Amino acid sequence: QVQLVESGGGLVQAGDSLRLSCAASGRTFSSYVMAWFRQAPGKEREFVARITRSGRITYYGDSVQGRFTVSRVNANNTVSLQMNSLRPVDSAVYYCAAGLQDTRDDTRYDYWGQGTHVTVSS
Repeated sequence: QVQLVESGGGLVQAGDSLRLSCAASGRTFSSYVMAWFRQAPGKEREFVARITRSGRITYYGDSVQGRFTVSRVNANNTVSLQMNSLRPVDSAVYYCAAGLQDTRDDTRYDYWGQGTHVTVSS
């Protein structure tokens, strides 16, 4: 069992940066692929980024490529999402997720945090 708690959301202006963090419980954090998804009101959940167990390989959604960076520290059971050059379209609830498969398919992730709100004003 893994429990995930996100933090770091808030209200920022377009062009600003924000860093989200996700703290995981349990001793098996390094066994999981970690991912970030987001969901805006009235829209489907969208893949944002994921990072492999070792942290060596990262993947990004097309809309955030080059602006967002995902990282993890297995010793601290944390995964982070650095978001730069934020745009109003980035406004959403951001979720971190843990899974055993290296995939962008949200249905393959077993554990989810409660989400943190990010609002980007123009």
